[in-house]
Amino acid sequence: MNEYTDQGYANELREIRARLLLMVGRVEKMIGESIDALVNRDIKKGEAVIAQDRSVNQDEVDLDALCLTLLACRQPMASDLRFVTFAMKMVTDLERIGDLAVNLSERAIDLAQEPPLAPYHKIPRMGVVVRSMVRDAIDAFVEKDAVKARDVLTRDDEVDELYHSVFRELLDLMTEDHNNIHRCIHNQSVAKYLERMGDHGTNLAEQVVFMLKGTDIRHPGLSS
Repeated sequence: MNEYTDQGYANELREIRARLLLMVGRVEKMIGESIDALVNRDIKKGEAVIAQDRSVNQDEVDLDALCLTLLACRQPMASDLRFVTFAMKMVTDLERIGDLAVNLSERAIDLAQEPPLAPYHKIPRMGVVVRSMVRDAIDAFVEKDAVKARDVLTRDDEVDELYHSVFRELLDLMTEDHNNIHRCIHNQSVAKYLERMGDHGTNLAEQVVFMLKGTDIRHPGLSS
């Protein structure tokens, strides 16, 4: 955090940053626990993830209010303005990741009540990569490390490839035995939720680069 002569303004910026990091921790935990609920067929853990969604939604509302108040009353400039606009975009991605973790947990609860379809390998790997993307995007933000943020972007390709591989394997299982269709559809939904989380992790990393460098890297080749 920069040095400020107006300590009230500095405290408002610190509060946004602190609340943002608390929200990140909550969402990252939801990702991990939703995967645990799926792999370990743990209904209670899935229900616990669903219960956390209300807190994430409250985080989004509170942070939006803090940012809008600061923008209206303080009129930040330069890097502070980028930080506040970054925070507002970031909470949207984090809230959506939380929603996807809830969706995943709902599928995990359904699947826990049916016979296992097959050992899970690629779906848990997707979860590991996605969680690392979100964590490292935030670490890049905290450490002001644009290189680390750019590294997050390269992992999205692995998530996409895992998703396509899972989709092909599930399609084969459905073709082999129509009794597998219901469970395969749930598993495909889980893989899709993780793939979408990866997209939001990418968004976070791109926003960190913009905050630190003032460079929009979302759509290479377009003029800004």
